[in-house]
Amino acid sequence: MQITRQSEYAIKTLLELARIPFGRTMRTGNISEEQEIPEVFLKKIIQLLARGGLVTTQRGARGGVRLTVPADQVKIIDVVEAVEGELAINPCLAEGRHCQNEQSCQIRRILQRTQDAIRVELGRETLQDILCKLK
Repeated sequence: MQITRQSEYAIKTLLELARIPFGRTMRTGNISEEQEIPEVFLKKIIQLLARGGLVTTQRGARGGVRLTVPADQVKIIDVVEAVEGELAINPCLAEGRHCQNEQSCQIRRILQRTQDAIRVELGRETLQDILCKLK
């Protein structure tokens, strides 16, 4: 798993939605313009965020995108995993994978600690924490 530009754009999208009152919708065109995200790319990101349960979309005259979870409950790890998939810096560390060399592997322990540290760090901050620091 690599944290890509897609994750960066997903975080920016959610930050834009977190700036408006919870439950309100925002048009994708506004998000695209404010965050300088190509609209075609933004639509794909929104689909991933919706599958991850972080946003919902609404069609029609009052349509748009809205957060389904308050900004103070959305951790950055949630966003990254909604967009990129499960955090696993090595295939042997992916959930549900069993490595036959697990007990004797000299590297797995170090990789596991590294992955755990990344997960902890990405789990420290919420969207609301970031917004508060931007003010």
